Amino acid sequence: MSKETPPLFGKTKLLEGQIDEFLDKVAEGAIYFERGITAYLEEGEFSETCEEKLSQIIALKESCKDLRRSIVNVLYSEMLIPDFRGDVLRLLTDLFSLLDVMGKNFQDLMIEATTTPEANQTKVTKDNENKFLELVKVVVKSVDIVIIAARDFFRNPKAIRDHIYQVRVYESEADQIAVTLKKYIFSTDLKFSEKINIRNIIDSIDAIADQAEDVADELAIYAIKRTL
Repeated sequence: MSKETPPLFGKTKLLEGQIDEFLDKVAEGAIYFERGITAYLEEGEFSETCEEKLSQIIALKESCKDLRRSIVNVLYSEMLIPDFRGDVLRLLTDLFSLLDVMGKNFQDLMIEATTTPEANQTKVTKDNENKFLELVKVVVKSVDIVIIAARDFFRNPKAIRDHIYQVRVYESEADQIAVTLKKYIFSTDLKFSEKINIRNIIDSIDAIADQAEDVADELAIYAIKRTL
């Protein structure tokens, strides 16, 4: 029987709880991102729901910053896991960056929606609402799977491989949906500036799946180091 890799923190329940809370908040941010973008696509404007979800993401970012500081303090003050401390901190930083980019991209979209409304762009977006929603769902799914993989890194690193493969599949699917959307956008009679604007929105959403794949690739390396 193969030897099981022990949980990374053993009996350090406080630190384990803080990391679980951190991962929970990143996952929660992905939910708010999806709900906020969905509300924008369905309503065609920056609504109260959008504003609420953006505020919730911003609040989560502040909470994650505080948690990360606390985790760093515990890791160093208690001299825990010196062999893997750097990997843990880089992982937390990468996951926070995912939450940050979701919030930033959503905020940029909302600012643009309120300052440069374009009736033609809104119509094209509504005409392809299902495809846009599909892109958002696939992107968020890639983030969800990365978080599951991160949890396994601390408890069962040998289980990470399947999750990483899933992230890569979702990232590839997001790219395909994005290309389909952009081909359609550039086939319309919109102004070129409007086409570029919608393309940038598509790319900013798709880029989140790319970043999730990058985190998954790093996780694969961390997991190998843990199981050696």
